[in-house]
Amino acid sequence: MDQEISGLSSMATRPVLAELTEHIRLAEGLAVRFDSAGGVEIARRVRAGAGSDVLVLAEGALAELAEEGYVLADSLRPLWVSQVVAAVPRGTPVPALRSESDLRAALLSAERIAYSTGPSGTALVDLITRLGLAGVLGDRLVQAPPGVPAGSLLSSGRADLAFQQHSELMDLPGVAVVGPLPGEHAISSTFGGGVLAVSSQPGRGREVLDFLGSGPAWKTARAKGMRAFGDQ
Repeated sequence: MDQEISGLSSMATRPVLAELTEHIRLAEGLAVRFDSAGGVEIARRVRAGAGSDVLVLAEGALAELAEEGYVLADSLRPLWVSQVVAAVPRGTPVPALRSESDLRAALLSAERIAYSTGPSGTALVDLITRLGLAGVLGDRLVQAPPGVPAGSLLSSGRADLAFQQHSELMDLPGVAVVGPLPGEHAISSTFGGGVLAVSSQPGRGREVLDFLGSGPAWKTARAKGMRAFGDQ
């Protein structure tokens, strides 16, 4: 019997991969299991020699690992694009986000603003700096621990506004998604896949990536708050 293919992924892609692994088993006859954690933690595991076959991670982090020799460079492929959205505790007033002034008002009225350790968190802090609000909001920013959805800080009362990938916020209990950031302030992240250099079955790892980047996988990605790379 063929050995199970093991994969590592960031938390943002976990909802998509949880459904797609069953589709891969049924459609391709490939047994696949993904272990998901915060993107920073996954990159640390890879550098520490984690014995997995496939990696799904934010494109920038994936490219760095390939440059360092941990991922086969010719196996890299973009998969899905995820938009960062704002969210509030369910049952509380939902701020408008139609314009920059709306965004400024939402940020300034929040007592605690939750964000992640991943690329969406870095992009949010950069945005706040560009808006000239870093000094005003600095003490209000609350970074969720690695692997913990920023939205969980809403339901626990530790924040009243959160920003993170749509896929990580859309199904959290007690959380209401407001929507994407307006206009030129919109934040999105591309997630891609690659075969790890330590894989004992790189050919089958490429088969998994082929499926993840195929049409049958796109419907699942859309249902989980992402879109296929290249879709507008």
